Amino acid sequence: MSTFQLPADTKIGYIHLQTAQLDRLLSFYVDLLGFKEIKRENNTSWLSANGQLPALIELTENKQASARNRHTPGLFHTAFLLSSRFALAQLLKRLLENNFRLGYGDHGVSEALYLSDPDGNGVELYADRPRDQWPIVNGKIEMYTEPVDTKSLLAELNRPNSEWKGIDHGTLIGHVHLQVSSLNKAEQFYHHILGFDITQQSYPGALFVSAGGYHHHLGLNTWYSKNSPPAPADSTGLQSFSIVVSDEKALTGVKQQLSQAGYAVNTTETGISTFDEDTIHVLVDRA
Repeated sequence: MSTFQLPADTKIGYIHLQTAQLDRLLSFYVDLLGFKEIKRENNTSWLSANGQLPALIELTENKQASARNRHTPGLFHTAFLLSSRFALAQLLKRLLENNFRLGYGDHGVSEALYLSDPDGNGVELYADRPRDQWPIVNGKIEMYTEPVDTKSLLAELNRPNSEWKGIDHGTLIGHVHLQVSSLNKAEQFYHHILGFDITQQSYPGALFVSAGGYHHHLGLNTWYSKNSPPAPADSTGLQSFSIVVSDEKALTGVKQQLSQAGYAVNTTETGISTFDEDTIHVLVDRA
């Protein structure tokens, strides 16, 4: 058990992806899913659900980037949390109308849709159930995977003003799911050093951690990437992701934890940055 804990209001901030074809990813995230471009500078675009800062997605084009090997550590999926089941139903209808191939998962704590962007980056779109409905076994959150009742979900649209107007403006990144080379190393870094709590480790080859009793802010798995080396820096896919803490005290605590464990820590305009055991770039920002 880690002696250092992140504040209960810790959350995921944004995801930064590298692509060889920016317009192709913009077509997916903006035209299909309904995110809005905040700004574009040179080869980088910033997106959010409402078109305002802070950004949820940063996309950088590198025309020489090579396709990431799916067996290397990096992004498994980015999970966008919608504010209601109704908003999830709107997206489901839109994706079905566009003949998009989907996966589904009712996890007890949430209902989720799964798909991939044109670069093969996994995307989860989900809505949480109320916390008092989350399944608890032996005092711990118990997530599982069952089919989604899509008929019931689409019935949410049987109300006035259900037409598509873009993605729900309250959308956030609820969690990030990473592929790692070793669950032991991932547990050491994200639990013992960064201070996330372990919420579930009964899935074979996977570990889930969070702050503040959430079901998970990070998923970590070795299903495709066990003992694999890091992806080359010029690969498409994950460049970094950010964890947002509420105050300077928490940020100082994370910095001390990392420094004492021998990790290189750099100061940024909004916080600090470091790299985990798989050279995944992790930023910790102040709210």
